[in-house]
Amino acid sequence: MTIAAVERAFKLLEALADEADGADLTVLAERLDLPVSATHRLLATLAERGFVTQDPQSGAYGLTLKLSQLAFRNLDLRGLPDAGQIVLDGLARATREYCRLAVVEGESLTWIARAQGATAGLRYEPPMGMGIVLHATATGKAWLASLPEADALRIVCARGFGGEGRTGPNALGDVDALRQHLGETRSRGYALAVEEGEIGTVAMATTFRAGPDAGAPVAGTLSVAGPLPRMQEARRSEIAAALATAAREMAAIWPLRRRQIGALPAVSTETAIRLAPTETSA
Repeated sequence: MTIAAVERAFKLLEALADEADGADLTVLAERLDLPVSATHRLLATLAERGFVTQDPQSGAYGLTLKLSQLAFRNLDLRGLPDAGQIVLDGLARATREYCRLAVVEGESLTWIARAQGATAGLRYEPPMGMGIVLHATATGKAWLASLPEADALRIVCARGFGGEGRTGPNALGDVDALRQHLGETRSRGYALAVEEGEIGTVAMATTFRAGPDAGAPVAGTLSVAGPLPRMQEARRSEIAAALATAAREMAAIWPLRRRQIGALPAVSTETAIRLAPTETSA
């Protein structure tokens, strides 16, 4: 299979990921700007490998769960959800808002775990499968602020400030604004996004390291998000303190190697008691 064919196959999988009820062959061909015959060959190959299925009645094509199975298998091998969920659940209980864990993947971030802490009123719970718009989210800005400024600006400029239409009314629109926000994030110790990623929402985020040593590389981010009326300035110092605590705890238990190779870093008795598993709030 050529590189072009591989790229087309990935684009086809991405297109199908947005179709809960599947999509017709001609619709997919138009969306990918490919001949129907070429699109059909790609679908047939993916179906043979178990990634795609066709509804026998409507003829629509859709994804199977194989991609999800592969993703969960890889996450399980690396121990990422297990290591983070305990801390994430504690953060959700402390803040009573929606919390997420993202990990660094090259020059991007990927959400891998979540916990819902809101027990009454409005519940903010966006889909986990969407990509992270770095310049328009607290999660993205927290990570960007941990990088050398030149690298952060290069990464965002390469993607553009459009955000593929997935931004809120206050999303940053240029390099100067981004540079200012990253400076404020470093000074504050956490990132803040007020209606930048989505209208009516506020998010706060901080980074955590791949170990308790201050020189350990940044492994990912922890974030807290909720409706604007509940996430006013009066609550932000409390949430920032909870984020800082969670970041220290995450660094203490974050696996530096696969679970098959070694055990998690040791933590103090006090930390172990505080991190003891409880019923998940998600």
